[in-house]
Amino acid sequence: MEKYSGLSLVKHSFSHHERWERQWANPTPNKKYDIIIIGGGGHGLATAYYLAKNHGITNIAVLEKGYLGGGNTARNTTIVRSNYLWDESAALYEHGMKLWEGLSQELNYNVMFSQRGVYHTCHTLQDMRNNERLVHANRLQGIDNEMIDAAQLQKEIPTLDCSKDARYPILGASVQRRAGNARHDAVAWGYARAASALGVHLIQNCEVVDMIIDGSNTIRGVKTRQYGELMADRVGCVVAGNSGEMARMAGFQLPVESHPLQALVSEPIKPFLDTVVMSNHVHGYMSQSDKGDLVIGAGIDSWVGYGQRGSYPIVEHTIQAIVEMFPTVSRVRMNRQWGGIVDTTPDACPIIGSTPVKNLFFNCGWGTGGFKATPGSGHVFAETLAHGKPAPLAEPFSLERFVTGALVDEHGAAGVAH
Repeated sequence: MEKYSGLSLVKHSFSHHERWERQWANPTPNKKYDIIIIGGGGHGLATAYYLAKNHGITNIAVLEKGYLGGGNTARNTTIVRSNYLWDESAALYEHGMKLWEGLSQELNYNVMFSQRGVYHTCHTLQDMRNNERLVHANRLQGIDNEMIDAAQLQKEIPTLDCSKDARYPILGASVQRRAGNARHDAVAWGYARAASALGVHLIQNCEVVDMIIDGSNTIRGVKTRQYGELMADRVGCVVAGNSGEMARMAGFQLPVESHPLQALVSEPIKPFLDTVVMSNHVHGYMSQSDKGDLVIGAGIDSWVGYGQRGSYPIVEHTIQAIVEMFPTVSRVRMNRQWGGIVDTTPDACPIIGSTPVKNLFFNCGWGTGGFKATPGSGHVFAETLAHGKPAPLAEPFSLERFVTGALVDEHGAAGVAH
């Protein structure tokens, strides 16, 4: 595979190069699309695929200012789970989980979804109570989750320090055994290929610089830096980390902030961890990739920013947390670190639906939960764009909830919220 250089990255990942090049060619002059999707990451590409497959809408242009899957999709820590606390968000993430379970077969592309389980460790009595509450809520929602004590946890993960003399002793954990991880960029590639095969236009290196909105406050299209004006009946915006700027172009403000989200990977080592371990109390989480890298996640920077280089103080804090739980990795070398840019809302839940501009729809604000929601997000956003109104699963996540106060407050309610 060639280096990350735009079209070459994905083109050489698939067969039928000539058809692929034609499908990804420059926009046809004066062509009007049924739907324009701004953002060629996992969510945008999933939306395009489900629009074509489920709703028969193929006259779609997906506009990506860089290369497909090169934003947050390529910068996450690959975790997939659905054990969220509140009914509204649990239903949305469980919908995504069920799609994940058959996604490789659906797309005929190996997204490397591995249901290896996700453990949330408990270090205090309050941690135990919070996790027990979460487990009971999930069971009422029909979602698998269970509590185990420290002795059972030690049997299942021998390298985890469950001793009583640890700095932060582990009392137990909740575990969702259907959860796990997947290969981040493969999800984007799979959806891109499947959408292209159905006739969707995927346009890379195409930056949107403004919205075309008429006197009746209805969107008519977008202005791009490379190809001028592109017109459409409806526009869906799925640009994690840049949603606030897109809203500004359309003349309104979103209740979101953009923060860097820290992550890092180690040098490859022999397999020793076959699951995902997360700690909200110590704040760090880790899994091991198929290549042997330790994939370690941190929290978001407390300041607003767009820096994708990573923040050493937060990375250092996270490494300290990981070494507390896994002393055996203390001498493993860090290979690289980075920061993804996430939109966060006050209740740590997404915004999916209409905006003050007619026929303009936004899908944003996923915070740290974006990757795991990719299939579910694309599925419900496709239904929203196809019908011009929120899909039932998306209704609780409308922009209006910040006016009515009907928030879905997942902030800190479901583990590390990653």
